[in-house]
Amino acid sequence: MEREPAERELGHGHLLAPSILSADFARLGEEVERVVEAGCEVVHVDVMDNHYVPNLTIGPLVCAAIRPRTSAIIDVHLMVRPVDALVPLFAKAGADIISFHPEASDHPDRTLALIREQGCRAGLALNPATPLAHLDHVMDRLDLIVVMSVNPGFGGQSFIPSAFGKIAEVRRRIDRHRERTGRDIRLEVDGGIKPDNIRAVADAGADIFVAGSAIFGAADADGGYRGVVGRMRAALMTEPEWRAA
Repeated sequence: MEREPAERELGHGHLLAPSILSADFARLGEEVERVVEAGCEVVHVDVMDNHYVPNLTIGPLVCAAIRPRTSAIIDVHLMVRPVDALVPLFAKAGADIISFHPEASDHPDRTLALIREQGCRAGLALNPATPLAHLDHVMDRLDLIVVMSVNPGFGGQSFIPSAFGKIAEVRRRIDRHRERTGRDIRLEVDGGIKPDNIRAVADAGADIFVAGSAIFGAADADGGYRGVVGRMRAALMTEPEWRAA
């Protein structure tokens, strides 16, 4: 039986989600604390298995280690195959959201149900070439849709421009779903997000923004991240180009 989602609310408005894949792992707890102090609401945890994607990153123990260091939302992105065995482990380790790729699950609907049974919010992540048809029969189980604006596997990649159209179409689907059901789904974009493109990504329809190297590679002189986070916030507050004219 599905439980209520974890206590930390996704709320409304734009949320920044720094990806710890780009953090200094020698001082990971401090890095997490500093991005949250700078004004980020979500900590994004990229889990890669050197099987579904060509990289090997972290497991549930790292998630469990950072959980006591922050009250921010922990957003776990599973780039692994198979998925289901890891879901309870990350839920126990303190994840608030768990997202996965439909290609990595034999039964995406069952995996989404499993995530929610563990008390977490459930998300589906769509690669640049993944068709949106994967959303057709699972919208009622989704709390989050992740549009990948890079191919998964490595940090520091450039934003793929064709993602703008995909973001806009997912936003339309979410809006139609809200009109029918009254239930909202958050739209996260992951990959190549920087201060100079975050406004355009928001204008396309995103409301959660995953940024790795753009944040952790731009530390302030004191080691904090208020400068780059402030620039992102300022960009999100500016008028869209079509209105500014």
